[in-house]
This record gives sequence, C-alpha cells and structure tokens, in this order.
Amino acid sequence: MTPARLARHEATLAGLERKERLRTLVPRDGADFSSNDYLGFAGSTRLAMAVHSALQRGVPVGAGGSRLLRGNHPEHEALEAEAAAFLGAERVLYFGSGYGANVALFSTLPQRGDLIVHDALVHASAHEGIRASRAQAVPAAHNDVGAFEEAIVRWRSNGGTGGDPWIAVESVYSMDGDRAPLAELAALAERHDGFLVIDEAHATGVFGPSGRGLAADLDNRRNVVVLHTCGKALGVSGALLGTSTTLCDYLINRARGFIYSTAPSPLMAATVREALRMLVDEPKRRADFDVLRAFANTEIAEKLGVEGSGSQILPVIIGDNGRAVRIAARMRADGFDIRAIRPPTVPEGTARLRIAITLNVDMPTISRMFTRLAAIMAEEKP
Repeated sequence: MTPARLARHEATLAGLERKERLRTLVPRDGADFSSNDYLGFAGSTRLAMAVHSALQRGVPVGAGGSRLLRGNHPEHEALEAEAAAFLGAERVLYFGSGYGANVALFSTLPQRGDLIVHDALVHASAHEGIRASRAQAVPAAHNDVGAFEEAIVRWRSNGGTGGDPWIAVESVYSMDGDRAPLAELAALAERHDGFLVIDEAHATGVFGPSGRGLAADLDNRRNVVVLHTCGKALGVSGALLGTSTTLCDYLINRARGFIYSTAPSPLMAATVREALRMLVDEPKRRADFDVLRAFANTEIAEKLGVEGSGSQILPVIIGDNGRAVRIAARMRADGFDIRAIRPPTVPEGTARLRIAITLNVDMPTISRMFTRLAAIMAEEKP
C-alpha cells in the first residue's frame, strides 16, 4: 500500500490535532481519579482467588464458540440465574460488554413503527444501537420528563398508533454524574403503554439495596429493560441485561451481536458470580464508599466552588479543549490520574475533567488533589 492511500486518514488525524481533540493512549499512573473501579473490586484478593478456584475446577478461559453453538457453558447459565435472583429480574442475559449489550438491545428490540425517545446525554453505545434500529428515534432534553412525553404525544398525533414507544436513559450519567428521574419515567412508560430501558452502568454496585442499582424499585415490571455492566463497580467485565423472559428469548433469536459473537469467557462469568456475592457479603465497602463520595462532593464545592453531582462522578467543566488537556496533564505529572474529556464525547464547549471517586484513594489524597487542582486551574487561565 502506498502512503497516498492513507492520506485521508492522516488528514482526519491532523484535523483532530488542530482542534485539540486527538486521542492518545496514556499509561495509568498515580492516584486513581479516572477509573470506574468504584469499590476497588478489580484488584481484590477475593476476585483473584475466585479466578484461581475456577481454574482449579476446570473452568475454561475461552468459550470456544457462540452461545448458540458449543459456547454455552454452565458458568454462563449459573451466572444468569444468580444475577436474575439478585437483581429481581425475570431473566438475565450475559453479554461480553456493556457496549455490545446496548447495541444488541436497541438494534433488535424496538421494531419498525416504534419510537425510541432517548435522553440527549445517553451513552454512545445506545446511540450506536439506535442508529442500527428500524425504529424512529428522537432525542429529549436531558432529564426532562415533559420533553419525553411531548415527543411521544407528537409521534402518536402524527400517526404513530401501531407501534410502541421506548424510553432510553441512564440511571447515573457517565459524564455528568447526575441521576435520571426513574420513577417519573417509569410512570410515563406505563401511561403510554411503552418500554423503559435503563442503563445502570454507573449505579450498579454503589446504589440501591445491596448495590442492585437505582432501578431496584422497578423490579419485575415486564416493560422495563435494565442493563448492569460488570466492568465498573463489579471490577470484572461483561454486562447483565435483565428483562422479561419473552424479550430475552427474542434477543437470543434475533440479536446479531449475541448470535454471531463468541460467548464471553466462562472464567469471567465465574468471576462475575463472585463479584455479585461480594456486594452482599462485604457491605462495609459500600458504606466506606458512601462516606468517601460525600466527602469528595463537599471538597469540590469548598475548594473549586463547583456544586457536586451527588454521585461518585464529579465533572469540572473547563470549556476549552486545550486548557482541559493541559490541566489534566499537569495533574497527572503531580501524581493524580485525571483525564480530560472533550467533544464529541461531551457537547461542544463543555470539555471537562471527569473526576471519579473510588476506594482506591482515601480522604487525604482527595483533599490534596482538589487543593492542587484549584491551584493549577488558577494558573492555567482561560
């Protein structure tokens, strides 16, 4: 291949660099303020021992095929049964990633003639699935229940009488840290005979009874689809999609991402089982995390004058892409692993530092981090 064949790709990368949007891989280093390992499960001895135990009893690393071929391992089925009981779902399917699960559900469950109303800030994986769907899709203003309802009413009045509305939200938003009004949205879905899809990625493990998430109060509603990712507070990988048996069977038969993908590692399924048990057996982790999260929300308000989100995700809006990158780089140089988030991941003009609180740090470290961040932000003027 001649260098000219790569010219358009090089031009795109150069354009990203000019806009200060070029992404690069940065090694993990310093105090953890960027991971989603909220409860510190990822490096826990207990999960390491669970992996060792599973290998000792012969659980394979690889599945060897899709779930519909030879890849369906007893560990997958055991995890799905235990997760359904824990989460209060009629049935659960285990996917290899939250991204893949979102793409599968949105591209498969909503049908032609349906409407998907999604929060304007819903995750990129939901957008990807929605783009592949045959349903009509419209955004609604962030956390505005009235806007969701207006979109459904407008669709109905324009002839959308034969399909179903699907409401798509996150329970805790990954870049803003705020919560969706789930009770009001569930009532809206009931009122319009529709479905509610809730991505619990950043709530699983840290909110709700025993870490079951903010949708725990909506247990056993057949029109609710709940996605719990396993790569954040659970410290492992994959995703658990909980809903009615009918919708799970439909996904098994129609979701191309499920049918044509090699099944997730049985070894990882065994490890996720242990992570779910840890949520029940080790409540002190969640209690300690609640204290740490509250402390961080107080610190960001006192030292930066920024109102805390109330969750473990604390955005500091910088605005300018270059300034956000410079501040993050200086914080990493000082031993605090903080990353800059820029468009298109977040809206134009809202480049930010996404500060994540985990049990991998303590109160003194959080306090030092915010003190240093305040000083650097004062030096790196807009």
